[in-house]
Amino acid sequence: MRPLRLAVVSCALLAVVGSFVSSTRACSRILWNDNGRSVLVGRNMDWFEDLKSHIWVLPRGMERDGLAAKNPMTWKSRYGSVVITAYDCVSADGINEKNLAVHMLYLSESSAGARDEKVPGLCMSMWPQYYLDNFATVAEAVASLEKSPYQLIMAVEPMSKAPTAIHLALNDQSGDSAVLECIGGKIKVYHDRKYTVMTNEPAFDKQLENLKRYRGFGGVEPLPGTAEPDDRFVRGAYYLARLPKPQTDRAAVAELMSVMRNVSTPFGVSEPGRPNVSATIWRTVTDLTHGVLYYDSVDSPQIFWIDTKSLNFDAGQPVRKLALTPDSDLSGDVSAKFARAEMFSFLKPN
Repeated sequence: MRPLRLAVVSCALLAVVGSFVSSTRACSRILWNDNGRSVLVGRNMDWFEDLKSHIWVLPRGMERDGLAAKNPMTWKSRYGSVVITAYDCVSADGINEKNLAVHMLYLSESSAGARDEKVPGLCMSMWPQYYLDNFATVAEAVASLEKSPYQLIMAVEPMSKAPTAIHLALNDQSGDSAVLECIGGKIKVYHDRKYTVMTNEPAFDKQLENLKRYRGFGGVEPLPGTAEPDDRFVRGAYYLARLPKPQTDRAAVAELMSVMRNVSTPFGVSEPGRPNVSATIWRTVTDLTHGVLYYDSVDSPQIFWIDTKSLNFDAGQPVRKLALTPDSDLSGDVSAKFARAEMFSFLKPN
């Protein structure tokens, strides 16, 4: 196991800390990298309201900047990607053409210091897209933190009044995994393929310690059943370890989806005034071996999928969008259903 690494990257907080208290949000991510068939990663999006999510195809060669008022980080996308947006102002989930997947989850403990304008700035709304645009593997992404340091800047989403208080999970087709958290003014990196489960608070190191209290992980406590992030973490780890070896790729997707449904939160469970406890609104399972993203909305009885290998990510290709509505009735392979669209704007720091 590789040791926990601390990347020397600072963060800046430009959000009103108290604003997250009035909203509720949560998520779960589970990586299944030892099933003998496909490397799969599941993700639940739990949120207190409709995120107005849509799915976008973004080509290579797009010019980006980190949205800092002074000295923003700049780059041109090396890889095309398929992303699911939140409020069409942040890439909340996605996979690039090299089968690197990135997942943005809420973390109330995100904290930072004052902006240092000598360091290139990167708004947290751009954080997931930065990795999708630039890296083919988790190892490359982690190494870049030392080679190309940046400073994170937080913002507040104007509709929900929620700050971009997040942490990231990165996974690739080899089964490698990393969790990135911005806490105490530094980005902490947990890099190991054994880091297969992630939810919300407490911070990742505390989640790993808490897991040891439960049966099957060295402790005596019974399996917990609430919607709290630490309980979802334990259940996800428990059921992931007990999945049978799948006989087909289709069975593998179904098995991981069953675990994602187990750690989902039903309608009506959101608790106003409590961060990280919200109903699940959509979930994904992404096949990192074959480059297929499966999407499951709680508003629909049907699952649809996108085969990224059938998409054209060439530089100069138009941005394309698949609009999602509660009554869209999408099912099966929808890779050909994207339509040309104007690029969405990433949320800027306040």
